[in-house]
Amino acid sequence: MAIWLIAGRYCGHSGGAPASKPSTPPIQIITLSAMETKMNANTLDPNLDVNAYWMPFSHNRYFKQSAEHRSNRLLARAEGSYYWTTEGNKLFDALSGLWCCGLGHRHPKLVETVKRQLDVLDYSPAFQMGTPGVFKLAERIAEAAPAGFEHVFFCNSGSEAVDTALKMALAYHRARGEAHRTRFIGREKGYHGVGFGGISVGGMVANRKMFSAGMLQGVDHLPHTHNLKEMAYSKGEPDWGTHLADELERLVALHDASTIAAVIVEPMQGSAGVVVPPKGYLKRLRDICTKHGILLIFDEVITGFGRMGKPFAAHYWNVTPDLITFAKGVNNGLVPMGGVIATKQIYDTFMTGPEHMVEFFHGYTYSGHALAVAASHAALDVIAEEGIYDQVNSLSKTLEEAVHGLKGEANIVDIRNCQLAAAVELAPIEGKPGLRALRVFEEALKRGVLFRFTGDIIAMGPTFVSTPDELANMADVLRQSIRAAG
Repeated sequence: MAIWLIAGRYCGHSGGAPASKPSTPPIQIITLSAMETKMNANTLDPNLDVNAYWMPFSHNRYFKQSAEHRSNRLLARAEGSYYWTTEGNKLFDALSGLWCCGLGHRHPKLVETVKRQLDVLDYSPAFQMGTPGVFKLAERIAEAAPAGFEHVFFCNSGSEAVDTALKMALAYHRARGEAHRTRFIGREKGYHGVGFGGISVGGMVANRKMFSAGMLQGVDHLPHTHNLKEMAYSKGEPDWGTHLADELERLVALHDASTIAAVIVEPMQGSAGVVVPPKGYLKRLRDICTKHGILLIFDEVITGFGRMGKPFAAHYWNVTPDLITFAKGVNNGLVPMGGVIATKQIYDTFMTGPEHMVEFFHGYTYSGHALAVAASHAALDVIAEEGIYDQVNSLSKTLEEAVHGLKGEANIVDIRNCQLAAAVELAPIEGKPGLRALRVFEEALKRGVLFRFTGDIIAMGPTFVSTPDELANMADVLRQSIRAAG
């Protein structure tokens, strides 16, 4: 079922270049209505017991230790490019949620679409059944993908999308009579979610070390491309590092191409702190994979649907993989949704045997969930109607100038950016890695900006509906926070 709504423009502008706002928007104190107070009673309770919730990817003991450590970190509501805390403070969202809310929070068209969907259908089984909306959404996503991609498999997250793509790669080679192709090649510092497949091909040590007993066997890794000596303060793609793709030839020689099923990389590494590929690097990977019959998987969970000013990073770098994983931005983070886009060749390879039999024994209870599908249709409408890709391309230069203007500040060792993503890397405090970034994060909250930190890296991926003045203010708050953190 396709749902079409006519809604006013979001955030007070009509697409194209974002409207200008004051350079230092004041923190606004809000008064919650009686209904909102009732709805958020547990959140607003000063005696809230925070112990039962085991927070993901969080320093639970630090967060729960004192109210001071939780200051400005309990969120009550959101709208546009801002959150409001239970303390009534307004925070500029410098990472679009977790790279997922590029269209801004609570976009009216998305909200109304999901509300209307609930009036019609809440859940329908994904196995042996379907809805008109999910078939239409697959068609729209395939049309947005590079030429040759014609089929979409839905799941619920980036982690599930990666595991699905890995299974597709294994099964594809088996169906072609090359069941000996079982090895995967990931990359150091890569992040591909938290499933056992994803952490196996991923290259983030902290995500792997406790779970080694359960990881896939026979996985190898390309070297990462993060070299501060050669590429610090690069604007966009670094000039140095293309040759690192040739390490794939070494791994092929080591393991033999006949054993390798797929190579998986993020075109731009977001979770590792906006690590940008060197010029020509991705094309070289593509050429080597093609030469040896190896599938190339682009993990576009962060880069898909707008972050690069294109539908996908594959378009931005003009490099076409064999499988693309997506999630996050497909419906602006409104309802969990992920998936894998496959070429016609890969899909057709599975379509053999008796027609009444299942071709690919894989799927999820919530694959193509009706609410997620409705939200995704609305998000794709907004992207087209509001000229989101043009907005991103316009804002990208502003972001680059704003963050690179911090060069020379004490304790900054690198600044890097790629389209509407950027990172500032800080010198660690001796013997206390990660503490400086935590302090900067907390200082920024006091000043009305919510950044993302990983290790000693401050990452930025603002919403696509941000204004140039908001990005300039974000960078200025970062400067003040770095100075205050010491």
